[in-house]
Formats: sequence, C-alpha cells, structure tokens
Amino acid sequence: MNADKHSPTLNLLKLKTTCQYYRTSYRIETKGVCIVANENGKTKYYALMEELKQAILSGQIKPGEKLPSENELSARYQISRHTVRKALSILINEGYIEAEHGRGTFCSQRMGHLKNSRNVAVVTTYISDYIFPRLIQGMDKVLTENGYSIILKNTANSRTKEEKVLEDILTKDIEGLIIEPSKSQIFCRHTNLYGMLDEYEIPYVFIQGVYSQMLDKPHILMDDCKGGYMVTKHLLDYGHKKILGIFKADDSQGRERHKGYVKALQEAGIAYDPDMVVWFHTEDRKTKPGMIMELLLKQKKEMDGIVCYNDQIALEVIYCLKKNGVQVPTDISVTGYDNSVIGEGMGGLTTITHPQEKLGEMAAELLLEKIRKIPEEKSKIPRLIEPELIVRGSTRNRNQK
Repeated sequence: MNADKHSPTLNLLKLKTTCQYYRTSYRIETKGVCIVANENGKTKYYALMEELKQAILSGQIKPGEKLPSENELSARYQISRHTVRKALSILINEGYIEAEHGRGTFCSQRMGHLKNSRNVAVVTTYISDYIFPRLIQGMDKVLTENGYSIILKNTANSRTKEEKVLEDILTKDIEGLIIEPSKSQIFCRHTNLYGMLDEYEIPYVFIQGVYSQMLDKPHILMDDCKGGYMVTKHLLDYGHKKILGIFKADDSQGRERHKGYVKALQEAGIAYDPDMVVWFHTEDRKTKPGMIMELLLKQKKEMDGIVCYNDQIALEVIYCLKKNGVQVPTDISVTGYDNSVIGEGMGGLTTITHPQEKLGEMAAELLLEKIRKIPEEKSKIPRLIEPELIVRGSTRNRNQK
C-alpha cells in the first residue's frame, strides 16, 4: 500500500534522510546533573527540536501536516517520550507546531510564509478613496518587477477590522506586509499581532501613519507638519488673519497638519484660538465638516481663510460656502491637501502635493530591503517625503488692491 504524502510514516522517512544526531551519545556531568547528549555535544531533546524545525523551514513538513506521534519519534530516535515532549514543547512555544487534543501535533499554518511564496500583503484604510488607486499602482509596479504578487485588504479605517485582517494575514503564505494603520493617532491595542509578525520574521512597513508606540518600526510618511505649516503660512503671507482650521482627530496626519497650522500662526504672532479649529473623526467625516460650516456661517463667524485637512474636505467646504452666497476666493480663501484630481477640477484648488504613486514605490522598495535583510545603515530609501505647495485659484492675495 502506498503511503499518503501527509502521513506520519512519510514524515519519519523524510527526517531519517537528514537526522544523524542520535547514532552516538555520551554523558555529560555538570553541577551534579547528568545530561544525555549526542556526539555533537547537543542534548537529545534540543537536537530533535532542531531537526524538526529544519524540516519545517525547508518545507519537508508542510503547514497543517501532522507530525509523527511521540511514540513513533521515541522509537525512531531511541530516546524517551519525555525527551520527545521537551523538544515538541519548545516548537509549540516558538509557534512552529500546534498540539490538538485527541488528534496529535501539526505544523502551524502560520509557517506558510517561510516557503518563498513571492506574495506581499497590502492593507489600506480605504480602496475607493482618491489616494489609494495610485498608491497601489506604485507598489504593484515595484513588486511586479521583482516577481512579487499583491494580496490586497482594506480596513475601512476600523481598528476592529484591522485586527481581524492581521489575524487572517498571519495564516496566509506571505513574505511581507505594507500597511496603513487605522486611526493611527489612537493607541494601538493589538500590538501583539505585530509582535507575531516579528516573531515569524515577516517584515512590515507602515505608510501614511504609524502608531506612537511603534515609531521604531519601518515607516514612510509625508512631512505633514511641514505641509500644514506651508498652507497656513501661504494664507498668512497673502494677508489673511482669521484662519479657520479643519482637521481629522484620529489619525496622525491630521494631528501633524494641525501642528503645522499652529506653528505658522505662532510665528506670525497670532494667538491660537481653539474656537477656530474644527475636529472630526472617521465616523463623522462625511457630515461634521459641512454641518459645522453651516453653523459657523449662520453665527456669522469672522474668517477670511480656511485650511482643510484634505482636498475632499475642501470641496465640501467650498460647496457649503457657495450655497450660502460666500465667494471663493473673493470673500474667503480655501486650501486643501493631497493635490488630487478633484482639486484640479474645482477651478483650481491651492493644495499640497501628495506623490501617491511615488509613495507606493518607496514603500515597496523599503519592504524589499527588509525581505532581503539589508541593514538599516545601508538602506537607500528616504523615510520622510517633503511636501510641495501648489498655488491655484482658491486663494486670493489680500495684500494686492
């Protein structure tokens, strides 16, 4: 009868071809404790553990495949079941194998990434937003040229969904991960999953944000503080004094752009007024900015310029202003951020460049460096992208009569 390819019997035959540790053993006396070791000076349980680990890493034992029983391993290598259990216990603790009560011991499914799959997972907060198609296009260009394929996931900027996506990715056959963190300004409560990526030696790169407790991890960001500063200073240089800011509170981009806004005001000698700042969150991003603008206009809030979190918010603000009879830029100047297609189609929106495709390329190149274990000091990929101000027709120079 032919042996099934996943049977423990075949596993024993596989291991037999490489295992030479157990032919000769001797006794070592150390501090009164007798340790049985092989001819290479390694304890028998450690030698067995290494042999099984190598079989897993080499693909001889595949993810999900059942290992030989304790009795079979004990008989094959002429060691006690206690010694076998010690070896298996180490592999369980390190995540190489999993024990299922009543069924036996199996190679962990999470070892699949060790097989040179040429797959890279890409996790974005959204897929349909204007930034991400070009971002993914840049990643795909670099990864495809290097023989990798993309497994694409999105979190809808939900922390709960990000956790589930990471759990799923840990069962996939991948070699690396590029991820935009969800609500990156908020403390991450599932760092254990990133810890598992580290443990399984799956490199990952953060883009467009990074959790505060993980700043030491590889990441590529826009210099959003500088970008926020540049658009605010532009309005100040154009003679604006009453500048409203609209920012996103639950991601690091929003917080950094707000910092730049505050810095520019302080340099101009204008006191920071919290009543001149509107904060919104992921859940109310489609309603709150417009609703607050309507309220401020009804209250006749004095303002001559508005710095918006991104081009999408700027579009909503301009629509609200025009609906209420306020002319842009004659009455109020408006700035965006991202230099998106919608910004170009609004009669010209003053904004900050966001090189989406270039950012995607840089993230992919950095991940490839990590996959290839290139030391950090030899990396050629910059970590911070410099912003550039694009001046168009949505802002007016009030210094000119």
